[in-house]
Amino acid sequence: MTKNLTVGNPALLILSFTIPLLVGNLFQQFYNMADAFIVGRTIGVQALAAVGCTGSINFLILGFVIGFTQGASIITSQRFGAGNTAGVRRSFAASIYLGIGLTVALMLVSILSARPLLRLLRTPPEIFDDAYSYIIVIYWGIAAAVLFNLCSNMMRAVGDSRTPLIFLVIACIINIILDYVFILVVHTGVKGAAYATVIAQFLSGVLCIPVIIKKLPILRITKADWRINGAEIWEHIRVAFPVGFQMSIIAIGIVTVQFALNRLGTIAVAAYTASQKIDQFASMPLGSFGAAMTTFAAQNYGARKYDRIRTGVIQCAIMSCSFSVVMGILYFFAGHHFAAIFIGAEAEAVNLAHTYLRIYGIFYIFLAILFIFRQTLQGLGNSLVPTIAGIAELVMRTFAAIILSHYFGFTGICFAGPLAFIGACIPLSIAIILTMKQLTRKSIAEKKLLTYQSLM
Repeated sequence: MTKNLTVGNPALLILSFTIPLLVGNLFQQFYNMADAFIVGRTIGVQALAAVGCTGSINFLILGFVIGFTQGASIITSQRFGAGNTAGVRRSFAASIYLGIGLTVALMLVSILSARPLLRLLRTPPEIFDDAYSYIIVIYWGIAAAVLFNLCSNMMRAVGDSRTPLIFLVIACIINIILDYVFILVVHTGVKGAAYATVIAQFLSGVLCIPVIIKKLPILRITKADWRINGAEIWEHIRVAFPVGFQMSIIAIGIVTVQFALNRLGTIAVAAYTASQKIDQFASMPLGSFGAAMTTFAAQNYGARKYDRIRTGVIQCAIMSCSFSVVMGILYFFAGHHFAAIFIGAEAEAVNLAHTYLRIYGIFYIFLAILFIFRQTLQGLGNSLVPTIAGIAELVMRTFAAIILSHYFGFTGICFAGPLAFIGACIPLSIAIILTMKQLTRKSIAEKKLLTYQSLM
C-alpha cells in the first residue's frame, strides 16, 4: 500500500497521489458543510452564524495540529525516500510521543481560552452562548483531531493517500447521520453538530490504527523503536513546530478578520460563513495538490533525485493553476446560486456571499501557486521561508480587516484572503527560484560523483 514517488512520471504520480487527497478533502468539506447546512436549515441563520464565528479560533488551534503533524511526517517521508526503514519506524514513534504532548498542551490552552477569545472577537451577544457551546465541544475533542491527522499524515508520508480517504468517507457518512440525530432527535442544538464532528473524526482516526499494524509493516513500531533520544525528538520538533506555528500565524490573521466581521452584524457573519464553505470546494483541491508536493518533494529529496523535484513543481503548477482558473470563472458567474443553497431566501446575505466568491475567484491562481511553493519548500525541510510567508499573510489580512473594512465594509473584508495570497507568494516565489537553482547544482554534483565512481 506504500507508494514510491521517486520512480516514474512525476505528473502522473503527483496526480494519482493528489486524487485521493482531493476526494478526501472534498468529503471532509462535505461533512463540514453538512454541519452548516443542517444547522442553518433546521435551527436558523443565527445558529449558522454562531457556528461560523468560531471558525477562526477553531483554526487557530486545529490549524496548529494539522501543521504540526504534517511537519513531523516530512521527516518520515524523507527517510522513506532514502530507503531508511528503521528510521521511518523511529520517526513514527517520535511523532506519537510529540502527538501526546501536543494533545495535552492544546486542550489546556484552548479550553481555558475559548470564552475570553469569543469575547475578544466581540461575538454578537445573541449568538455568544451557541458559539461557546459549539467550540468547547470541539476543543474537548482535540485528541480525535490529533489522532486522525497524525495517522493519516504518516500513511501519506509512505505514499498511501487512499486509506485515509476510505476512513474519511466513512466518517463523513457517520457525521451526517449524527448531525440529524443530535439536532433533530436529541435536540442538542448547535452543540450536537460539534458532537457529530468530534465522534466522526475520532472514528476515522481509530480505524487507521489496525490498517497501519496489518498492512503497512514499514510503520509497525517495535519495542526498540520506542527508545527515542533527545536528538530524534528535536529533529522532528525542528521541522514540525515551524509548520504548525505558520498555520497558527495564518489563523491569527483569520481571527483578526473575524473580529472585523463581527462588527458588521449577524447577516454578514452568516454570509461569510456560507461563502467560506463554498470556497473550500476550490481551495481544498488546490491544497491537495500542495499536500502531494510535500510528500513528492520529501521522498525525492531523501532519494537525492533533485531533477525530479523541479519537474514535479512545474507540472503540478500547471495542473493546479488550470483548476483554479476554472473554479474562479464558475464562482464569479454562478456564486449566488451556491450561496442560496445554504442561506435560502435571505437576499442580502446571498448578495454578500456572491461578492465574496467573485473576489476570491479572481485570485485563486495565486492560492494555487502559494500551496505548491510553500508545500514543496516544507517537503525539502525549509521552514523559515514558509513562516515568513505566513507572517506576510498575517500582515495583509490584518490590513484588510482593520483598514479596508473601515472604508469598504464587507467588500473590504473579502479582500483579506486574496491580499494574503499575494503577500505570501512574494517570498515563496523568490525562495523557490533560488531553491531550484540550488537543486540543479546538487544534481550536477551528484551526476559528476556517479560518473567518477563508475570510472574507478
